[in-house]
Amino acid sequence: MVGAERKAYVTEAVIKLENIRKSYGAHEVLKGVNMQVNRGDIYGLIGRNGAGKTTIFKMILGLSEYNEGTVSIAGLTGKKELSAGRNKIGFLVGARFYGYLNARENLKYYARVKGIPGKRMKSEIERVLEIVDLKDVKKPFKTYSLGMQQRLGIANAILGTPEILILDEPTNGLDPQGIADIRHLVRRIRDEYGMTVIISSHILGELEHTADRFGIVNEGIIVREITKEDLKENQPVIEIAVSDLEKAKELLSAGGVEITREIVEKSSLEDFYFRLVGGTKE
Repeated sequence: MVGAERKAYVTEAVIKLENIRKSYGAHEVLKGVNMQVNRGDIYGLIGRNGAGKTTIFKMILGLSEYNEGTVSIAGLTGKKELSAGRNKIGFLVGARFYGYLNARENLKYYARVKGIPGKRMKSEIERVLEIVDLKDVKKPFKTYSLGMQQRLGIANAILGTPEILILDEPTNGLDPQGIADIRHLVRRIRDEYGMTVIISSHILGELEHTADRFGIVNEGIIVREITKEDLKENQPVIEIAVSDLEKAKELLSAGGVEITREIVEKSSLEDFYFRLVGGTKE
């Protein structure tokens, strides 16, 4: 899918949460979450551990009931309709596979669970293994590196070509090369196969390079949704070195002072996040 095609329907919501509240006993985990994911987005869900990211995914996937609010998937809101809508979603929430089986054997099991017909099962498994670059791997899952485990998890999530892909912390624990591999894979899946992707992470610098839109979760609510363009337009911080600092202090507003060097630093996703929710990078 090319960029122009994505822009044609960027305002079409494929997932929408309105005033979602969820409590476990007396503990309120989600406190009125409002969230919109548009078709063609790579939507980054950002927040500290315990902020509510995984609980939001559970509400979308129907793995847990919410106490109040409305979930909409592809415009569907009723209980039966939501069940049909969730069939459009592939997800990775931990890579759970049988250690003694190889990639194909594990995917064959999950393809059966998902009801993929036997006639197209083999070609579908080969297709997704090609996408995640595991087609030539023959060894059992228990010998895989963490990066290989996550890529097989993504292969399983995209079996059957879902319209929406949810990835919960897919880069957690990976080395820099593994993180870069997942980033390129996620963007390829969106760009070439037209999937809408929701990805959570607490690695803010990496998510800034992966996602187009961001939802910032703090203490059970989404406090802000922004686009990458919003981030670029955020107020920059400028450091100016001048030939005479004291004279500059007196005369800068009037002009006429030579500026010998300027360093412009645009606000990063980390800067924006910490200004919004508090805390420090260190």
